[in-house]
Amino acid sequence: MRIAEITTPDLRLHHRETESHTHHPLLSEIELLIQQSEAISKNQPLPQSLPISLRQSLTRLSQLAPFPDNSFKLTIWKLSFRLWNACVDLSNAASLQSSSTSAESIANLRHVAADMLFLAKDVNGVPSPTIKSSLFYYRTGLVWHSLKKFDLASDCFERATEIVSKIDIAKISDAGEKKLFLDLNLARSRTAWENSDRNLAVTLLNRAKSLLFGLPDHYKSLSNQFLAFGKSSLSRDDDDCSLNDALRLMNEALDLCEKGLGTAKTREDTMEFTGMRIKTLRFISAVHLQKGEYESVIKCVKVLRNGGNGSDGPDQHASLPVLAMKAWLGLGRHSEAEMELRGMVGNKDIPEAVWVSAVEAYFEVVGTAGAETAKGVFLGLLGRCHVSAKAALRVAHRVLGESRGGDNGSRIRANVVAQLVSDERVVALFAGEAVTKERKAIHSVLWNSASDHFRAKDYEISAEMYEKSMLYIPHDIENRVFRAKGFRVLCLCYLGLSQLDRALEYIEEAEKLEPNIACSFLKFKIYLQKKDHSCAIGQIDAMTSCLDFSPDYLSLSAHEAISCQALPVAVASLSKFLSFHISGKTMPTTEVVVFRTLVTILTQDIGSETEALEFMLQAQSRSAKIGAECFFGSGETGKREQNWFAVTCWNLGSRCGSSKKYELCGEFMRLASEFYGYMDTDESAENKMMICRSIILSVTAMIALEKQNKSALTETEVKLAAELLVRAGKIMASSLSDGKDCIMEPEFIFMYTLIAYDIHGRINNSAFQLLVVKTFASSKSCNYNYLLQLGIFASQSPRSNPDVSTFALNECLSALIASTSPDYPTIALIIRKLISISSVHKGDTEDEETIQKMYKQAYRIMVGLKEGEYPTEEGKWLSMTAWNRAALPVRLGQFETAKKWLSIGLEIAEKVTGMDTYKACMQDYLAGFQTKVPSA
Repeated sequence: MRIAEITTPDLRLHHRETESHTHHPLLSEIELLIQQSEAISKNQPLPQSLPISLRQSLTRLSQLAPFPDNSFKLTIWKLSFRLWNACVDLSNAASLQSSSTSAESIANLRHVAADMLFLAKDVNGVPSPTIKSSLFYYRTGLVWHSLKKFDLASDCFERATEIVSKIDIAKISDAGEKKLFLDLNLARSRTAWENSDRNLAVTLLNRAKSLLFGLPDHYKSLSNQFLAFGKSSLSRDDDDCSLNDALRLMNEALDLCEKGLGTAKTREDTMEFTGMRIKTLRFISAVHLQKGEYESVIKCVKVLRNGGNGSDGPDQHASLPVLAMKAWLGLGRHSEAEMELRGMVGNKDIPEAVWVSAVEAYFEVVGTAGAETAKGVFLGLLGRCHVSAKAALRVAHRVLGESRGGDNGSRIRANVVAQLVSDERVVALFAGEAVTKERKAIHSVLWNSASDHFRAKDYEISAEMYEKSMLYIPHDIENRVFRAKGFRVLCLCYLGLSQLDRALEYIEEAEKLEPNIACSFLKFKIYLQKKDHSCAIGQIDAMTSCLDFSPDYLSLSAHEAISCQALPVAVASLSKFLSFHISGKTMPTTEVVVFRTLVTILTQDIGSETEALEFMLQAQSRSAKIGAECFFGSGETGKREQNWFAVTCWNLGSRCGSSKKYELCGEFMRLASEFYGYMDTDESAENKMMICRSIILSVTAMIALEKQNKSALTETEVKLAAELLVRAGKIMASSLSDGKDCIMEPEFIFMYTLIAYDIHGRINNSAFQLLVVKTFASSKSCNYNYLLQLGIFASQSPRSNPDVSTFALNECLSALIASTSPDYPTIALIIRKLISISSVHKGDTEDEETIQKMYKQAYRIMVGLKEGEYPTEEGKWLSMTAWNRAALPVRLGQFETAKKWLSIGLEIAEKVTGMDTYKACMQDYLAGFQTKVPSA
């Protein structure tokens, strides 16, 4: 709202004096900025810098306070009004553009205008300057509140409150100024509420009670605000604190309504206060209901119905009987609740949904104990309304509602409807040809409800509803199929309830009306659950004799048997299925799928690997007999089947290996290599590698089984293992001969090398042992770790091979020494091992020299190393053993040889920490030795 320019006689007298002060630089700067805001067109956005510039200028202006004279203040006053009016124009334009950024900028300008007016609030010659200054802040606060900038709004309202706090309220006579005092408190209270400062908000409302001035409009505003806060508290979390707050605030609103009635001077005011009072009482009743204060609810409802305290008549609002009924239920007075429920039936103002909700609430509290009462209410309703079959159908459908079953409320409604529809009087409404459509509809309603409860696995209610639905199926030939269907679903319900004898009775009744595969299969299911496996297997033959038999039922029977842990029945079902294949009958499922299903079923149970292996062997035998393409299929389908069998064998072999069932592991891995062999190895090099991996693990399992059983492999088993390894070796060699790197993992190549060494050692093929290790050493898969393991294994196994061990360890030593960061503990271990091997297998003088070279090599390695970098204990061992090796040459008179060993021992001792004492003794002994033996 624009504010008119100030023109009073006093101001005109001071016009000249004002003109002289308008040329102050700061005022000129502010006026220039205000002119910019006035010049902004509707389609032009507000510059973001304008509010900032005005705020900065205003800050500098405030530093001039106190101002020199009244004319200076008047100029600021007029500039403030101009800025405010410009903001009004900009707001009107911005409301068309709906720009939040623009709205905030305009609000900032309003705030600047209010601050300007506050600087010159005590100007002379202007009526009520304090009120006008607070009004600017009040309106600016309302704008900030609408933009949800509650902190800024609170600042404005607090500043406005400070301004008017100096005014004596008793001296205010203007109605608008009185309204400003109240509105300011209410606005400040609303902002505090939004800032979650509920205590301040309520305190401000209580302060506002002193600002009512006996005016009806003031009472209405304050009462409505209390009620709004009460409803807001009620909409929060349903806890005791929120409910108590809501009740206290609504009681305040009610008190103000009643006091306001005393100030009403017109009939309109009286009617408005009465309406507000009734509305508040209804909300108070709802709060009492949520708090469980049912007596208070009844009191409120009685007051409303009696029309007391100034109302013209009783309140007939549709919510009252619902509130009263729920309160009576809470008090446990079911008869009064029933009376309210019956009274609601005749109240046309109550929506049907509300009535049904009330019925649900009644049923939820009363439960099965009030089933007879509930049935009486329904039948009474139908009797009073002279209902037809269509009306009864509508009531039953409405009571059942859209629930999908599974909850307590649905069970209660279903029970009530079941009792209602089973009443002879209700059943009689649907008899005759005239109501065929309605009879089918009520059957569908009951059937669908039963289906919903069945899907929710509430089989007890489902069975009851199915039984009641059969009351609406005529006993004639045309409907025997529907009756048979009803008996079958009842059989399913009692199967779910594990009442197997009753389920068997119903399926036998259905079989009398309509014998088919569904009845036969359900009987099979019952026998399974009764754990009567012989009857279940016999029922499989009965199923195959049905006219509408489909082989799919055999597959389904197998799955049912597995779910019941009846593996013999599952095997019988699938064996029957396989017999159709063997006899040459055309089947919807191929033979390979049946085998796959059998193996899948067996692999679900840990411990059935032996049976799974038997079927895998049968499958491999069948594929070999009729051809892989005929058995597995052609194209991509065949490839997938081959891959499944190969991968399954691999997985089963891995599982058996993890469980230390090495015999099964070896068989599964050998089968896996056979199934991978069926696949096109030319197309994928990975398939070749899988054959190799399978063979390697198969032979590994054979060796592991040997260790587990502590019995050596037979000659036949060793020969088989050798043949398998030759096959794997040829595949790896062919892949390398193609000029490509071997894609097999290094650990598998190492395993192949290790077991090939082992197996060929059993047949005394030492040449091949050395060849396979040399081949591995020259491959990219080799590393010093693998060579170390091979060298140690070759030196320690029962069939040791010193040539292989020495070669592997030397290769490992060379690789470690060539490394950028040698592993000296491992180097020391290898040197000790090589010395030990050479010492054990020493033959002639050349071997002696070889051993000396090893000691000298160790010495050269130690030269230049930091203290402790070469293992101290290993260094001591080298020094001591070299020194001790001189003992035998001394006894034999080989003094030159003895001197060499003594010198080597002393040289190494000089490089080892902690051998100072030994070194001194060695030097003394060596000096004495040279003195005693001049020729040395």
